[in-house]
Amino acid sequence: MYVVKFEDLSKSDIGIAGGKGANLGELTQAGIPVPPGFVVTAQAYEKFMDEAGINDSVMQILDEIDINDTKALQAAAEKIKSIIIEAPIPEDLVLFIREFYNELCQRVGEDDTDVAIRSSATAEDLPEASFAGQQDTFLHVSGDDEVIEYIRKCWASLFEARAIFYREENNFEHSKVYIAVVVQKMAIADKAGVMFTVNPSTGEEIALIEGSWGLGEAVVSGDVTPDNYQVDKKDNEIINVTISDKKVMYTNDENGTSVKVEVPEDMRNARVLSDEELIELTEMGKRVQAHYGEPMDTEWAFERDNLFLLQARPITTLGDAPAEEDSDVGETGDVLVKGLGASPGMATGKVKIVLDIDELDKIKDGDIMVTTMTTPDMVPAMRRASGIVTDEGGVTCHASIISRELGIPCVVGTGNATTTLEENIGVTLDGKKGLVFEGISEAKEEAPTVANVEAAPIITVTEVKANVSMPEAAERAAATGADGVGLLRTEHLMLTSGIHPGKFIADGKEDELIDTIADNVQIVADAFYPKPVWYRTLDAPTDEFITLEGGENEPREHNPMLGWRGIRRELDQPEILKCEFKAIKKLHEKGYANIGIMIPLSQNPEELKQATALCSEVGLEPHKDVDFGMMVEIPAAAIMIDEYIKIGLDFVSLGTNDLTQYTLAVDRNNEFVAKHYSEEHPAVMKLIERTIRKCAEAGVTCSICGQAGSVPHIVEKLVGFGITSVSSNADAIADVRKTVARAEQKIILDAARKRLE
Repeated sequence: MYVVKFEDLSKSDIGIAGGKGANLGELTQAGIPVPPGFVVTAQAYEKFMDEAGINDSVMQILDEIDINDTKALQAAAEKIKSIIIEAPIPEDLVLFIREFYNELCQRVGEDDTDVAIRSSATAEDLPEASFAGQQDTFLHVSGDDEVIEYIRKCWASLFEARAIFYREENNFEHSKVYIAVVVQKMAIADKAGVMFTVNPSTGEEIALIEGSWGLGEAVVSGDVTPDNYQVDKKDNEIINVTISDKKVMYTNDENGTSVKVEVPEDMRNARVLSDEELIELTEMGKRVQAHYGEPMDTEWAFERDNLFLLQARPITTLGDAPAEEDSDVGETGDVLVKGLGASPGMATGKVKIVLDIDELDKIKDGDIMVTTMTTPDMVPAMRRASGIVTDEGGVTCHASIISRELGIPCVVGTGNATTTLEENIGVTLDGKKGLVFEGISEAKEEAPTVANVEAAPIITVTEVKANVSMPEAAERAAATGADGVGLLRTEHLMLTSGIHPGKFIADGKEDELIDTIADNVQIVADAFYPKPVWYRTLDAPTDEFITLEGGENEPREHNPMLGWRGIRRELDQPEILKCEFKAIKKLHEKGYANIGIMIPLSQNPEELKQATALCSEVGLEPHKDVDFGMMVEIPAAAIMIDEYIKIGLDFVSLGTNDLTQYTLAVDRNNEFVAKHYSEEHPAVMKLIERTIRKCAEAGVTCSICGQAGSVPHIVEKLVGFGITSVSSNADAIADVRKTVARAEQKIILDAARKRLE
């Protein structure tokens, strides 16, 4: 498949259509209003590169560059792009593209309709990574010849310097990242912007919306400081409206080309979105979040009062904010500039003003980068900075998104930072309040380090642990003072390699798979040592395996959530499971006694028996060398927990997300029934209580790692049931610990009162 319509794509088609294209297909299938279009697939790009015979030349250039040498990186990028621009496109691809473009023109009833040509890399808009602005977008492209020309430019943008740097830093192999190209009918926007379906810094359930006049490019790029709106999703109450001075906008000239112009004087300080439009946007945001089952980052546009969604991707920065620090900045001077707090945290350093990309080399480790607005090319320098300050932009612009992803405090939309702040002066930046103070904060220098959070005065008998998906997040999770890892997901360790685990074995590379798992688990074990780390064996549905190299033969299941996954699959493919056990054995032999193994999605005690036998077979003895446990995610497991305990369990973890879905027969990702999903349903709570009490009677450690573990009033019930530990996302640990402490104190007080009666 070289060219595919949106209607024939879904979110599982990242390997074909890239992140952007797959999500546009998913939205189209879900009935969300999306301008029509098609995707020139990653396979088309691969065909182009192969038949042009330029792969080897490109990879050789990449192998020889130093990504930290900004000028050398830029030169290499330009050389690669020139090779791609000059290479011929196979004639059959040209014919396919012309055919689909002409059909799109017929569908919308326009000759040579204007389209947006958007890059969609296969490692883009993933749940684990945001490649914001790494590849190019071209607007108002018209005519099949121009469409083909700009598709080629999108292919070349896969090798922009910023994209090369980002892939290297995030360990994506250049040869494994392909690019698809989205061709989409232009929305001629009167107003446009960005909507996060939750607050991207705090995770609060509010719709955070930013909008400005004209096309959304002004908001996304940070060329304008947009209006900022916050809407409480529970009742659609508009809780905050901030009107900005919107100086520029993108619109069309007489030739239909997108141009940046000044906003008319009477519109600069006018409110962009009415109350009715905000509620319409919020309702769409709730619908999209319910469909995906997770918070989303979206781009929207109003064209003649009609709302369109132009893009959607998972928010990748939730839980990544730095640990809260005291906002009293101590002995500092006056506030020099004010803006919007875009990425929380405190930072100090010397001001370095960057007005041109050629000045990036002046940013050294620990400096405060001050600029009009960041661009994707600035990411290497942003990584060196301790804080970012911009003149323009809102909390959804490039600087904000990248700063949150990197964990760097950021203040945007100051209006005058580049002209007010002086080069090389010392400043203190508060990325939560949006303030920049004169001087280096003494309180900052003397404050306890993040690592000292573990010594917090709140002590609980019930342990509070962290859920960890990525090794690179382990240190930050450990810095919260968590009592260990209640859930270390395996999927990210394997799936981000881009290679199906079965292919490692089929190619005789079993040792490579074992090392990959062991090396990544060791990072987490080191961060938390000697606290326990519970490693869950592989539980990826088949639709996540299909896009991997070697995943071509994965079955196409109608409902992967209920299909071939978890321990049932691993027992059918024991060689993969044994590689996981061998990886943990390797770490055990290095002295890591803090790692436990748990099997997922078990419905029959016989599965536990078979899994422990396989573990013994590789020379790792369950209950002796390593603690061995299981997830309780299926009602059958909760009902039969006695039988599992008889076979032998060291610990149990309740996976309430799946347990709720399977108990209530509700797919929480389905917007038609998501309203019926509730972890507080009496049937779900009875299964949870039964499991906890049975484990307590048998002396088996019992934890919870689903969303319920972050809900205060549910946590109070769990403590009352006698749960041993609660595992939550890293950003919720402090609040969960407070809730646990209150619940424990309440139990003590109630018991004391009863003795007095």
